[in-house]
Amino acid sequence: MLYHWYELGHVAVRPVRAAAGSARLLLSNPFNPMTHTSVGRHTAAALDVFERTTRRYDKPNYRIDRTNVDGVDVGVREEVVWQHPFCRLVHFKRDIAPVRAARDPRLLLVAPMSGHFATLLRGTVETFLPDHEVYITDWQDARDVPLAAGEFRLEDYTDAMIAMFRHFGGDVHVFSVCQPSVPVLAAVSLMEAEGDPDVPLSMSLAGGPIDTRRSPTIVNQLAEQRGTDWFRRNVITQVPWPNAGAGRSVYPGFLQLSGFMTMNLDRHMNAHKDLFFHLVRGDGDSAEKHREFYDEYLAVMDLTAEFYLDTVDTVFVRHLLPKGEMYHRGRLIDPSAIRRVGLLTIEGEKDDITGLGQCHAANDLCTSLPAADKMKFTCPHVGHYGIFNGSRFRREIAPRIAAFARARDPRTKAGIASPALQRRATRETASTEAREISSSAFTFGSHEATSTPRTPKRRNDAAASKRASHSLAADALYLPQLAHLTMLQLAGSLFFDGLRVWQQ
Repeated sequence: MLYHWYELGHVAVRPVRAAAGSARLLLSNPFNPMTHTSVGRHTAAALDVFERTTRRYDKPNYRIDRTNVDGVDVGVREEVVWQHPFCRLVHFKRDIAPVRAARDPRLLLVAPMSGHFATLLRGTVETFLPDHEVYITDWQDARDVPLAAGEFRLEDYTDAMIAMFRHFGGDVHVFSVCQPSVPVLAAVSLMEAEGDPDVPLSMSLAGGPIDTRRSPTIVNQLAEQRGTDWFRRNVITQVPWPNAGAGRSVYPGFLQLSGFMTMNLDRHMNAHKDLFFHLVRGDGDSAEKHREFYDEYLAVMDLTAEFYLDTVDTVFVRHLLPKGEMYHRGRLIDPSAIRRVGLLTIEGEKDDITGLGQCHAANDLCTSLPAADKMKFTCPHVGHYGIFNGSRFRREIAPRIAAFARARDPRTKAGIASPALQRRATRETASTEAREISSSAFTFGSHEATSTPRTPKRRNDAAASKRASHSLAADALYLPQLAHLTMLQLAGSLFFDGLRVWQQ
């Protein structure tokens, strides 16, 4: 019933949202005298915030149609080169000569299947496009996959990765972001154990929960405290009609989004207040930056229940991979079998979703890899979002991935590889508030915990803080509309503030 109540809430507010949208257009029309009054601007801004906080956000487009290769602006088009009911492998094909394209390494971006669409890695794709042939795993929304397609478990995810690697015939470098680091490492381990010639040339794992016993975060602690059965009882629901996947058991994306938003609700409210004042002042550029970020952030996808529960149980509750107890269809997954695939692990110093050391643990598991083929890097001053997007990613992480891949690419050994770009971070034009919201939007750390200086606390205070964090995270799961209702309340208060301007 959880999903049905969520859908009912959207349906109930739809007439009001339509009316708000119409009124906003009327008050934004330059031929309307009210548009140029204070009350008109305040009311239109409040209606805009209201409409956005009650909207249903669909999957965004990648919006990548141009890039720069060798100083020349070239076109880019999306091409599906491999398909599965739950995934499409998308190639961002550059409009350059095949001979020139063959000089660049192939890079497979494995996007996380954790609530947001693969379009979240748009900036990652744009960073690598000038000097790589870029592919991405475009995971499908489970609510749009018919029941006839069957289940999709963690084992199926691993099988999909093996199939993709074989599609490239071994000529590919892998960059895995967060959650897929476990199935990617498992897939490579299985292929190496078989002596499969199609293993990738290298794999870069960023923020992957390889061993969540190290530096456990709120996410890890909540999973261990609750246990897999608690998640099965409380966060699994069925897709309602008339969606294509009606009847499928899923972990809804809106629950994941609610968890993120509730833990930093004050920042999201401040961001929408800023949007309101940008609109009142006519600051279109700042308002558009807000819209671009939240159009992406508020678009979420459902995960199949079996995949979500498998991941919780295997990765976060029982820690099977680092214990050497993870099996795939009856076969033990042994990372020590990896001998040919270079390994680069990347972590963020301020990552409070995947704690320090959790991803670097892969280096300890791959005992048969020569030291020269194993590297680790902890990027200072970045959180979870910063390990795959933003200025520090472009300046410090992407060049390391490119250099690591080229050093292990046959094109380099043959002397035909094009050099990697000397990437520099573009000048940041967004406001401080915009940068803060992008960095805190993908975190389970509270605003207070990240913004105040650390001071020694007594043990009972620390325990109380931990209980409060767990309680807040649990509330986000029990009350999926909590964040949305608070944002709706904010929109209403802004609307009435606008009306009060008329009285003044």
